[in-house]
Amino acid sequence: MKHKTLGALLPLAAATGAVFAQVDTVVEPRPTADATLPVVRVTAKAAEAQSSSGAARLEMTLRDTPQSITVISAQQIQDFGLTEITRLLDLTPGVLVERVETDRTYFSARGFDITNVQVDGLGLPFANGAQWGALDTAAFERVEVLRGATGLLAGTGNPSATVNFIRKRASDKRFAASAALTLGSWNQQRLQTDLSSGLNADSSLRGRLVLVDEDKDSHLDRYGQHRSVAYGVLELDLGTSTQLTAGIHAQRSKARSPMWGALPLVDSTGRRVDYPRNTSSAADWAWWTNRDTEVFAELSHDLGSGWQTRATVSRKRRSTPSELLYVYGAPDTGLMAYPSAFDGKYVDTVADLFVSGPFTLAGRRHQLMFGLNAGRQTLDELSRYAANIGAPVPPLQGWDGSFPKPAFGASTGYSDTTRRRQSAYAATQFNASDALKIVAGFNATRVKSSGISYGVAQDYQHDAVKPYLGAVLDLNATYSAYASYAEVFNPQLEADINRNALDPLEGSNLEAGLKAAWLDGQLTGAAALFRTRQRNVPVIAGQHPDFSNYYTGIAASSTGYELELSGRLSPDWSLSGGWTQLRLKGGNGEDVNRYIPRRVLRLASTYQLLPQLKLGAALRWQSGISDATGAVQQKAYGVLDLNGSYEFNRQWSASLAVNNVNDANYLGSLKWDQAYYAAPRSVNAALSWKY
Repeated sequence: MKHKTLGALLPLAAATGAVFAQVDTVVEPRPTADATLPVVRVTAKAAEAQSSSGAARLEMTLRDTPQSITVISAQQIQDFGLTEITRLLDLTPGVLVERVETDRTYFSARGFDITNVQVDGLGLPFANGAQWGALDTAAFERVEVLRGATGLLAGTGNPSATVNFIRKRASDKRFAASAALTLGSWNQQRLQTDLSSGLNADSSLRGRLVLVDEDKDSHLDRYGQHRSVAYGVLELDLGTSTQLTAGIHAQRSKARSPMWGALPLVDSTGRRVDYPRNTSSAADWAWWTNRDTEVFAELSHDLGSGWQTRATVSRKRRSTPSELLYVYGAPDTGLMAYPSAFDGKYVDTVADLFVSGPFTLAGRRHQLMFGLNAGRQTLDELSRYAANIGAPVPPLQGWDGSFPKPAFGASTGYSDTTRRRQSAYAATQFNASDALKIVAGFNATRVKSSGISYGVAQDYQHDAVKPYLGAVLDLNATYSAYASYAEVFNPQLEADINRNALDPLEGSNLEAGLKAAWLDGQLTGAAALFRTRQRNVPVIAGQHPDFSNYYTGIAASSTGYELELSGRLSPDWSLSGGWTQLRLKGGNGEDVNRYIPRRVLRLASTYQLLPQLKLGAALRWQSGISDATGAVQQKAYGVLDLNGSYEFNRQWSASLAVNNVNDANYLGSLKWDQAYYAAPRSVNAALSWKY
């Protein structure tokens, strides 16, 4: 199935250049993890990769931030072709991408799921704990990943990490345009355009437009995906001190023959079953569409003397209709079908207001910020099941996906839930001396929920006040020592055997380390020790007769260390990467979450070999993992990607990338009891133009 829009957009893009020189909740038998994000706002200067306010919404350099933080810059996104969130986080130190299905992905750090995913520091979580579909990165300038608990600005969630996407803005008054055409393995076709300009005589009104259209098949049998993105933003100067920003971000992705669940990996005797890499458990009629539309507005005002205030509102609508086939059972004794049609509709509304600025105390200059936010999330979901649940499915090796499409509606399940959140937060950075900075703050949050989710009552209210404390000590002009402590809590969707929702998860993170800046700040490094604790972590304890899971809560802790290096070793040589090593233990000292590797390496580098020629390489390596029973083992593996780009002149350039050069054969994740194989070696080439 090929897509026709790309061909139509090619002449449109050329003309534009001439004129002017983006399954279910407790989806039956699949485990899910709800993690409602705090409705908070994080600000950062879009043009500066060396500063961030992701930890405390205070203007701090990365070295002054008392936590581990990684910034994926626009240049890195371009150099390595990181057009999807999964590819981007693959190369982020300390982050793991769990590809449990073709169109559902979990992320983790320091042994626990990442549930705090924000855009410009604002947002509610994935409604069901995971990324559905493929989030395109074209609308974002850079990505900040703050590891550990962010209890100040994210009072709920896991003490793992917060991923903050920073949108592209219309800050440039001059006209600028770019376009890129990418062709690659498995019939990949991608066209991306980016236009920005002043829109009136004095450029007090500016605009930016980003468009993407991509279609591709896959190494997996029958699977393919079409994705389109439209992002537009306007900036209006309402005077010398006030700016209004408003925009819309829409993405639609439709998957052809996606998998729900994956490949059953164990036979009736408990032995592992291997498959060819291209094997899929999807029916030929299966499909899954994800539509996301977000509108946002931001009003910022300079109050003078370094003080500023900012108000932001955002409303995001998402729909996820699908018709899917889940395959279960033992491959040696017979596989069975579980067809379902699902339609989910979600609306997230968030508002935030904060004030920040400097003040003087005891002859020293300090920073203060405080704010309020509120959010509302509605979930409206309907699952329609077929009458032929348990019907036999042919062996998956060599299967062409033929399976009679049933009539859906023999039985149904649904979710109708509303979640509300209100928070008040404050923080200050004290310059206790020329060398010592102390950050202290709190987040007071109330979470209320009402409704029902697949037979589980969602009526609750939870209140919590969570502290944040950090300190940074400059040892000399090069090195700093830091320490921080933060707490979080997280209301949960998972239910026990009696279908009662589990109590909120409680977590904390204690971290200490060293940070350094060499070569006039061009190269930065960090070393961190961390201890992360969680109580009431949900683990699957069994299944009800209707195949839905029930859970029990356990205690778990993660201890380990991280090493990170980022920046330029010379004007021509850039390097970024990190090493993470940890231990994961349960309340009785037993190993838990064995699907998470205990040692992980991420390394990416580019070198400007000639004025026109740049070469790059990226390496991902992880130690061995296993499923919960130990029946499925995956040895340590590494994946090497290579790329190069050549500039013909100031306007035209070309690039070539070879992914998985070593053709590593591995499973995408062992988080669930099913899995599928990751992509083998692939190639893509891009032709780019800019004005």
